[in-house]
Amino acid sequence: MNGEINRMTHGFAVHQQLHPTDVSALGAILDAPSPLTPGALREHLGLTSGAVTACLDRLERAGHIRRARESSDRRVVHVYYEPSARTVARDYFMPLAEATARARARFSEGELTTVLRFLAAMNEELAEVPPARR
Repeated sequence: MNGEINRMTHGFAVHQQLHPTDVSALGAILDAPSPLTPGALREHLGLTSGAVTACLDRLERAGHIRRARESSDRRVVHVYYEPSARTVARDYFMPLAEATARARARFSEGELTTVLRFLAAMNEELAEVPPARR
């Protein structure tokens, strides 16, 4: 499943002339409950400040995001997903949403509860695995 989702994500990156990291950033920006700061995005993606700045520059040039200084502290920047870019992403990934709905329809609520418990347990376990050592 991860391989197929990665294939679709890579296809979107190629289609939009973006780097795969840019697509990961877009996902984080889209999923955030409130506008992200570049620092929060850096922490989420595990990138350097310079890499996040370069990523946001590419995304802004491509029309996917905008940066805004909205607080009384002009140093604080918030990142927003542009509505037109959101439409492009929604249209591209609609087959994934439809496939997910078809697969989900094959399972009872009880089965889905078990699947969700398993996936949550996997995420907990994987979060505890230390990074590979060089």
